[in-house]
Amino acid sequence: MKRIITATVQDRAGVLNRITGMLYKRQFNIESISVGSSETEGVSKMTFVVDVGDHQKLEQLTKQLNKQIDVLKVSDITDKAMVARELALVKVNSSSQARTEIQGVIAPFRASVIDVSKDSMTIQITGKPDKVEAMITLLRPYGIKELTRTGVTAFLRGQQPGNVTEINSLSI
Repeated sequence: MKRIITATVQDRAGVLNRITGMLYKRQFNIESISVGSSETEGVSKMTFVVDVGDHQKLEQLTKQLNKQIDVLKVSDITDKAMVARELALVKVNSSSQARTEIQGVIAPFRASVIDVSKDSMTIQITGKPDKVEAMITLLRPYGIKELTRTGVTAFLRGQQPGNVTEINSLSI
């Protein structure tokens, strides 16, 4: 059972290491993780895509994350209305003849060419993970030279229960 978990954490050295170490020790498989600054100075947001198995393991995961000293808030947003995006950069083999064809393949995905060389082109795509995966699948026959993905980053849409706009009254 894949779940999208967000954690609001204090932006301190070693926080990411402690959290991923805890997940590793409890044998949770992290499929993707993204971390970055938040709207509050000194606070970062983490987004994990984790295969947790069942609801009991999910509950264990959230309890263990909440026990971490630098974790301010943990939410499972998988089943809620959310905005989720991923970025992928794909370097594809491309002769001068194939470039127009590749442009036609990527156009419906609103992807863009960000670099061109004699024998390759680099394409940038952002969107939902299934959209990114679909475009990558269509580009495979051209020969993917290099591929990198950011992993999912997400948060809840608008005002919903569980969508906290302020950090609880913890002193940061």
